[in-house]
Amino acid sequence: MEWVLAETLLSQSRDPRVLLGALCRGEASAERVETLRFLLQRLEDEEARGGGGGAGALPEAAREVAVGYLVPLLRGLRGRPAGGADPGPPARHHRRVLRAASAALRSCARLAGGPQLAAALAEEALRDLLAGGPASGAEAAVEVLAAVGPCLRPREDGPLLERVAKAALALALGADRDRDEAGPAEDAAALAAGRLLPALGQCGGAVLRVVWSGLVAAGAPSEPDCVRPQLLVLSALAERLLPEPRADRGPGAGEEEPDARRCWRFWRTVQAGLAQAQDALTRKRARYLLQRAVEVSAELGAHCTCGPQAGNGPSLFWWSEKKKDELLKFWENYILIMETLEGNQIHVIKPVLPKLNSLFEYAVSEENGSFLLKFIQKMTSRHWCAIPILFLSKALANVPRCKALGIEGLLALRDVLQCTMITHQILLRGAAQCYLLQTAMNLVDVEKVSLSDVSTLLMSLRQEESLGRGTSLWTELCDWLRVNESCFRRASASISIGLPETSSLNAYVKNLVQEYIKSPAWETGEDCLMPDWFEAKLVAMMVLLAVDVEGMKTQYSEKRRTQNVLRIFLDPLLESLMKFGTNAYMPLLETDRCLQVLLKLLHTCMLKGSSAQDDEVFTFLQSFVMSATESISEFILRRLTMNELSSVSDLDRCHLYLMVLTELINTHLKVGWKRGNPIWRVISPLKNASIRHLQEIDSGQEPTLARQIQRVISMAALAMVCEAVDEKPELQLDSLDAGPMERFLSSLPLNHTLQKPHMEEQSSFFEESSASQGWGKIVAQYIHDQWVCLSFLLRKYHTLIPASEGDVLEPILPAIQMPVRTLQSALGALTVLPSDQVLPVFHCMKVLVPKLLTSSESLCVESFDMAWKIVSALSNTQLIFWSNLKAFVQFVFDTKVLTIAAKIKGRAYFKIKEIMYKIIEMSAVKTGVFNTLISYCCKSWIVSASNVSQVSLSSAKNYSELVLEACIFGTVFRRDQRLIQDVQTYIENLGHDCAANTVIENTKREDHYVRICAVKFLCLLHGSNVSHKLFMEDLAIKLLDKDELVSRSRTRYYVNSQQHRLKNRIWQTLLVLFPSFDQNFLNRIIDKIFQAGFINNQASIKYLIEWIIILILHKFPQFLLKFWDCFSYGEENFKTSICTFLSVLSHLDIITQNIPEKKPILKQALIIVLQWCFNHNFSIRLYALVALKKIWSMCKTLHIEEFDALTSVIESSLNQVENMPGTGNAKKNWQRIQEHFFFAAFHPVQDYCLETIFYILPRLSGLVEDEWIAIGKFTRFTDIPLDAGFQWYLSPAHLCELKPGDWAQQDAGSHSGEAASQSEWMDVQKKIIPWKNNTPDLDLELVFQDRVAKLGKSISRLIVVASLIDKPTNLGGLCRTCEAFGASALVVGSLQCVRDKQFQGLSVSAEQWLPLLEVKPPQLIDFLQQKKAEGYTVIGVEQTAKSIDLTQYSFPERSLLLLGNEREGIPANLIQQLDVCVEIPQQGIIRSLNVHVSGALLIWEYTRQQPLRHGDTES
Repeated sequence: MEWVLAETLLSQSRDPRVLLGALCRGEASAERVETLRFLLQRLEDEEARGGGGGAGALPEAAREVAVGYLVPLLRGLRGRPAGGADPGPPARHHRRVLRAASAALRSCARLAGGPQLAAALAEEALRDLLAGGPASGAEAAVEVLAAVGPCLRPREDGPLLERVAKAALALALGADRDRDEAGPAEDAAALAAGRLLPALGQCGGAVLRVVWSGLVAAGAPSEPDCVRPQLLVLSALAERLLPEPRADRGPGAGEEEPDARRCWRFWRTVQAGLAQAQDALTRKRARYLLQRAVEVSAELGAHCTCGPQAGNGPSLFWWSEKKKDELLKFWENYILIMETLEGNQIHVIKPVLPKLNSLFEYAVSEENGSFLLKFIQKMTSRHWCAIPILFLSKALANVPRCKALGIEGLLALRDVLQCTMITHQILLRGAAQCYLLQTAMNLVDVEKVSLSDVSTLLMSLRQEESLGRGTSLWTELCDWLRVNESCFRRASASISIGLPETSSLNAYVKNLVQEYIKSPAWETGEDCLMPDWFEAKLVAMMVLLAVDVEGMKTQYSEKRRTQNVLRIFLDPLLESLMKFGTNAYMPLLETDRCLQVLLKLLHTCMLKGSSAQDDEVFTFLQSFVMSATESISEFILRRLTMNELSSVSDLDRCHLYLMVLTELINTHLKVGWKRGNPIWRVISPLKNASIRHLQEIDSGQEPTLARQIQRVISMAALAMVCEAVDEKPELQLDSLDAGPMERFLSSLPLNHTLQKPHMEEQSSFFEESSASQGWGKIVAQYIHDQWVCLSFLLRKYHTLIPASEGDVLEPILPAIQMPVRTLQSALGALTVLPSDQVLPVFHCMKVLVPKLLTSSESLCVESFDMAWKIVSALSNTQLIFWSNLKAFVQFVFDTKVLTIAAKIKGRAYFKIKEIMYKIIEMSAVKTGVFNTLISYCCKSWIVSASNVSQVSLSSAKNYSELVLEACIFGTVFRRDQRLIQDVQTYIENLGHDCAANTVIENTKREDHYVRICAVKFLCLLHGSNVSHKLFMEDLAIKLLDKDELVSRSRTRYYVNSQQHRLKNRIWQTLLVLFPSFDQNFLNRIIDKIFQAGFINNQASIKYLIEWIIILILHKFPQFLLKFWDCFSYGEENFKTSICTFLSVLSHLDIITQNIPEKKPILKQALIIVLQWCFNHNFSIRLYALVALKKIWSMCKTLHIEEFDALTSVIESSLNQVENMPGTGNAKKNWQRIQEHFFFAAFHPVQDYCLETIFYILPRLSGLVEDEWIAIGKFTRFTDIPLDAGFQWYLSPAHLCELKPGDWAQQDAGSHSGEAASQSEWMDVQKKIIPWKNNTPDLDLELVFQDRVAKLGKSISRLIVVASLIDKPTNLGGLCRTCEAFGASALVVGSLQCVRDKQFQGLSVSAEQWLPLLEVKPPQLIDFLQQKKAEGYTVIGVEQTAKSIDLTQYSFPERSLLLLGNEREGIPANLIQQLDVCVEIPQQGIIRSLNVHVSGALLIWEYTRQQPLRHGDTES
């Protein structure tokens, strides 16, 4: 258009001065200045070709235009606003005039013939730029300099060029430092970097060196904001700073221009752009520079190395011609991954992830460990979620063993371990710790680290989550220490070797024990705080590790050596412990440390996952403890009873002493309890002294701090005694009659608080505030211990609790014999106790509520309410929530409580139901809550069922809603929540290979375990038991009602929707219940079951309904009459649902298995099936033919002569189906339905088992993986045990070996296995996820020439495939575009889309004039292969690693254009079917176009390249 305009003007007059003068007169509008530019450029072209007229007049005219018109115009523009990032109309007009005037000025400078004009213009513009005026003036000056700069002479105007270059660079780099005028300043800086500097770069190497020197002087960016302008300048000058070899260069030309690849500052800037840049455009520039540097290196072929700024660190960038292919592949993968990560979506990233393996391996092999160190250090720079830190740790653990890390690496791993601790998922956290320890063992150079460094790392692990003794990880660690124990670096301090014949590990451990027990002289006072547990944990772990390492080295004949080594280690400890009972002046810190390490030794020594009976180390520790028991117990008795503990800090010591005493009791019980042992001699005095102290204080003495502390200690001691006696009946000191302790505890005022000490002692109390948590916390502990004692009394004397207080006149045990008052006190305790101290109150309620529910129902309901408020408020507190929830469930849903509440049907009954539904509701957001409830209820009902045969489940029947909800439970979680559950399952499936599975108790909080618990409970019920039978029948009716309610719901019902999953779970449970159904009960529900068969259900539901109907007819043939009636419904109303009953008939051989006279049934079946074989619906005919084939084979086997008349008709029909000609759609569907698992492999009777119901059938019927319950989960759930002879688990058939697939929807194609086995795709998207390979064959003939021929239209050989597109608007627009440009056909996923109003609104009836074909997404692979065989080239519209620019691609005549999905693009398996991928070149930041727009661009480009073909004959 510009050329035409210029030619038109020149045709009016050949005198340029006339034309130019005319254009320079009048208002300087944008159109006038642009026309002037067009004309000057046209004159410049003619002058260059030597065809310009008026040789002398033209230069003069150009000078006049420049000096007289353009320069004044530009001066006027410098004072006007240029606009910001979003300029308005005046600003856009200003910018348009500015750029047109600058371009015209450049042409004037060239036409003027001399250099003076260009230099003068540049000088003036440079002065304006340096003057620092408004941003608009800087923009105008930059435009002028960019226009006339290339006209300057490198030699003569060299100084001017250098000054211009320095000013331009300063402007470009300073944009981010001064943001007062963000919009205009950034525009000027971008203009300087994007236009002025590249223009100056054309003036020779001198200018370029000035620019490069300025960039180098600026240094590597220290802040992310500084990265952006530097990368902007570097990317603008990339072709000059990273020059490719050119044939026109002279021998020395390469030295004139700098090579950025050899400068460390360049690489630091690129690195900062890749890692620190906040915006996508800056990161894109960094990737471009990296890619450019790699391409230049490959072209030049010379060796190149760029080292760090200082030192001997790894190279920032290097290139070797010998490793050209490997390096090209490495950087290609890196850039591809970085580009893909910009999408920030898992389905975009997933296909590229396998390339990370080769990238990581190559980096590790080339960088010799420094890469790994930096990688681990980078991991500590951010907070990770559970899943990323887990898999990063696993990847590090799988790195091949090498000496890559020193002390810095060990410290970095310790920091990463700290990062894992913030995650809430305990199993994932423990697994990450296991992998990080394996990483240390694989990668640490032991010669660079000491045993002290290693032990510090080990202390960063949580033993209760990862490093438990006896696990595979512990054994691996011991073996690593054994192999490397002589190689560790010696610590700086000298180690006294106490074992002359032992290794450095043993010497280190012995010295560690000695130094630990020896207390510093300045910490021996009586008032010192108790030491931290860290050192005790360290000593205990290292002692046991060293002993187990020694056990690995010794032979069986030398087993005593292990005990000798352990004895040598622990001799200092035993020596100190033996002095406890006799030396009253031992330093307090030493006694604390000895008891701490003793506790940690006992806790750590316990083997995880195996019995401790065969563990010689544990046996020795037991004997060790037994030998010191008397001394320790006497010491503890003295400390607890002789008023030696008198300060707040002593409460921690009291806790330590009581824990040690509990461990001593446990140890003696394991060895064998003997009357008169040291513990026996301690417990009774401790109990009596504690009671005496409490009684003395009650007598009204002054509440001093020491007395109050002693009172707290005495109550804690009594609580410990009560807990010990409660758990170990062997410790029962008195008879069952109430003794002094029982009478005293029962008479204590409940919830009595301790007074604060007197004012004179408060100062000392507050001085110790650092060791305490406030007086309120102390009082709460006191009340907690009181309720611990009371719960012991209530359990011991529960038979003495009266139903009402009026029954006892003079109570001996008031707290027990006055239960109403006690329960009221319990409610008061719940209001004052913190949430972590309420467990003993819940335990008391569990005993009291069943006794009082009849007489004091309102008080019990109040107890339920208050307890639920406490539990529900703790839902976000992991540490105490689960224990409180368990105790709450145990007292509210106690069997006795449920029975009484159901019997009286009062407020308590409805309150329990309300709480039940609240718990289920909470389970939707907190996984595992419902598990606790259903597990406890089912276990308690099982116990009651075993005790009372006939009425065992009578109360459970009143709460059958609970089992109903459990059978259909399962929420649809968000993707991130589901991902966490999937990864947790993955870790669990690793078994003992991951130590976290051994040391962490499986809480079984996954949603599946709710249904598993309910199903296993139902499997334990027997139809012969009346109460069991009634319970199951009631549940079955409620399940059918629930199914009917879901079917009537208006909620959208689609595959894998919540409605679909609910119905699937309902029918799975009905299948489990089926064996208990008798004929009478089936008479009540058979109509509902048949009616369910007529409802439009998803495939998996149909299979379950068909299965249960087959089982019913097999077991009770009497219902065949009702079954035949199902075929008499109106055909139009049930034209697709009738297939359900035809599927049942295809299993007629199993139905009639137990019927002696089969002839009448076969006759009736033939009559019914034959009429459906002639139905106009194709699917119904297919199902009817399958049933006919089965029935007819039975008839021929039985040789029924009565059917001979039908032989020719039936066999000819079946032969016609079997041998139909061609490979069309009908034949392939006939073959496929016969091969479908439900007709070919499934046996409804033999395959009846839990595995088929809950795993195989959901998997084969296309249900989402969340609904598959593997049989291993049933076996692992041991809370509900099944009989040893239970045979419902494993399917005897080969169903488990079949692949998923439905004949009509998603059979797996022949390429699915091949595609799944590939670790990396040959070509991958930058933003897609692999599609599932479900590809049924269809023969789709393209017969569509008739209509267009009648219309006289010209059509091309272009087929557009849009089967992956979902939105009707995109399909409608594509239909219109294809029709407009004469495409031969448009292929869609479903022809139903043409009825959509949105489609019709965009297509404007184009679908009537364009051939449309239906090819579902799973059928695409076969369709593409068929088109390839017909000579079509399959072209994908997608950005991939190997895609071709649209402007460079030549379309073949027979082209098939495959368009991707709106969100996921073309699936990875279909990319492998493409002959070529074409991408549309883009200049913007957004990396994708609307799929309709993309398709339209390619359709037009095809049409442009292929001339329209008219028919040979025209009417």
